Amino acid sequence: MRLADFELRNNVFVAPMAGVTDRPFRQLCKRLGAGYAISEMAASNPKLWDSEKTSRRTNHDGEMEPKAVQLAGADPVMLAQAAAFNIDCGAQVIDLNMGCPAKKVCNVAAGSALLKDENLVARILEAVVTAASVGRGVPVTLKFRTGWDRTHRNAVRIAQLAENAGIQMLTLHGRTRDDHYGGAAEYDTIAEVKTRVRIPIIANGDIDSPVKARWVLGYTGADGVMIGRAAQGRPWIFREVAHYLATGSHLLPPTVVEIGALLHQHLEDHYAFYGEFTGMRTARKHIGWYVRGLPGGEQFRQHMNTLDSCRLQMEAVRAFFEGIGRACDLLPNFTVQERLAA
Repeated sequence: MRLADFELRNNVFVAPMAGVTDRPFRQLCKRLGAGYAISEMAASNPKLWDSEKTSRRTNHDGEMEPKAVQLAGADPVMLAQAAAFNIDCGAQVIDLNMGCPAKKVCNVAAGSALLKDENLVARILEAVVTAASVGRGVPVTLKFRTGWDRTHRNAVRIAQLAENAGIQMLTLHGRTRDDHYGGAAEYDTIAEVKTRVRIPIIANGDIDSPVKARWVLGYTGADGVMIGRAAQGRPWIFREVAHYLATGSHLLPPTVVEIGALLHQHLEDHYAFYGEFTGMRTARKHIGWYVRGLPGGEQFRQHMNTLDSCRLQMEAVRAFFEGIGRACDLLPNFTVQERLAA
């Protein structure tokens, strides 16, 4: 599919997740088949543009194009300025966050809190599209939720405002702000939005398998899917979904050896990106996700939290995956599922 002037390799996207979709993770997901990825949300406040945290979140050096930066905020002028600043720094797509349900975001009337004020939404969309398009030609996209709560679902109205403002793609999470991540995502609202606007719609929420992805696309008529939490510790889900959508057949799951190798590469990139101290601390969650469900995985995750250097983490990971092979007494190219079944 296309996004403005960019031909995307497929319609299976990586969701922007705070503390997760940094450059190393995005690059890995793209190498493993994702067609598109957006950065973690960056602050629109100019006082934070040069902060280490924001600079890392918008760092796309060497990343497969298009380079997309997500912005969060509630002030139209500030968001427009942030869009222009990030474009000047190399952003090729600006994505606006109106979907984050976190209290620290909603308490400052940003993220999904904006859905309560449609007039403010319209002003933000118009300001950012103008800042990104005039003299720059950069597309703006929007990620949002179905509404504030289940009695106030206004996604159709937000989508129409977005289309009128010149937004070029919409990603809709099938929950309200009040739902947070509880319960199950609903897709009826996504299907309705798809019938009411002409711009591409990406479905998001609880898409955790190739079969679920195809079902959601068929049910909603959406142009693509966005995968978030299901990719944590499982970045190969993108090639599995893309292959299934293209061929109707399932890829074999990765072997234990491949998972160990992917984690090793991920950690090397992660440490290089963050440095020793921050890299060691922020890698813990990724390691925990990779070993989730494996024999001894929970005990290993707890042990990992006691290690205080990147070298010790890497050595422990290597030993853990070698140990799985010995414990199961199977050939190293057997899959995780085969090992667990044994």
